[in-house]
Amino acid sequence: MDYPFIGAEALAAGVLTRGQLRWNHRAVLPGIYLPKDAEADVVSGARAAWLWTGRRGVVTGRAAAALHGAKWVDARTPVEVITAHTRPRRGVIVREERISADEITAFGDMAVATPARTALDLARHLPRDVAVAHLDALAQATGVTASEILDVAARYPGARGIQRARAALALMDAGAQSPRETRLRLLLIDAGLPAPRTQIRISDGVQEVFLDMGYDEPKVGLDYEGSHHSTERSQYVRDIGRAEFIDRHGWIDIKVVAEHSRRFILHRVREAFERRGWSPPKSASGS
Repeated sequence: MDYPFIGAEALAAGVLTRGQLRWNHRAVLPGIYLPKDAEADVVSGARAAWLWTGRRGVVTGRAAAALHGAKWVDARTPVEVITAHTRPRRGVIVREERISADEITAFGDMAVATPARTALDLARHLPRDVAVAHLDALAQATGVTASEILDVAARYPGARGIQRARAALALMDAGAQSPRETRLRLLLIDAGLPAPRTQIRISDGVQEVFLDMGYDEPKVGLDYEGSHHSTERSQYVRDIGRAEFIDRHGWIDIKVVAEHSRRFILHRVREAFERRGWSPPKSASGS
């Protein structure tokens, strides 16, 4: 039996007795069940929401992004479904919106918004920084482009959040490999600096490394360092050789960790620009 499942269907098919349903399973939505010891994840949450709509809804938003392979989607995130109005339920966000047939694909037997429509809904309904982080992850997983998403947006010129979506899509970058990297990139842009290039390759034909982001002309890069860079000995040893390789190729590599403040990060970036005698062009964003 597939999980989650519709309890009434299982009873009608004789797969379970009422006692088995009651004692061995729990309702995650009205009439929709999982085994009591099963841990909920994004896939089961999406399927539960879809079944709850009577198999008529279309999964979109963050859950759809995860189904398309995007990382960084919390299993506790509410599932967004495009369907007719129903009573509000915890863990489900109902969007009473139009969706064209060519904006729907399948995940197993579930109806799921295509990557382009999923991205549009992320950009329309989430705060900018959160939206951009999910857009980056979706673009990296699927290759969807801002142009493709804007083509879908053009079908709904008066829809809620379209202007917000355009602002978020202008910042989407498939090179980001974590939400922290996205936030670091947005910090630079909001400070009035040009958008950095992501995943900068440095190679000598034998060895190659990639900087998370940076600026080619002054050769100033930035790397966001997760906690494993200081807690895992093997990573620490690799980082020593990596840093020497980057330095030999003339790059200043600024390491950023979670504890660094916005002011401190920008001070170090601008100080690096000064060392290289480089004045960044003015950006339309930030101050």
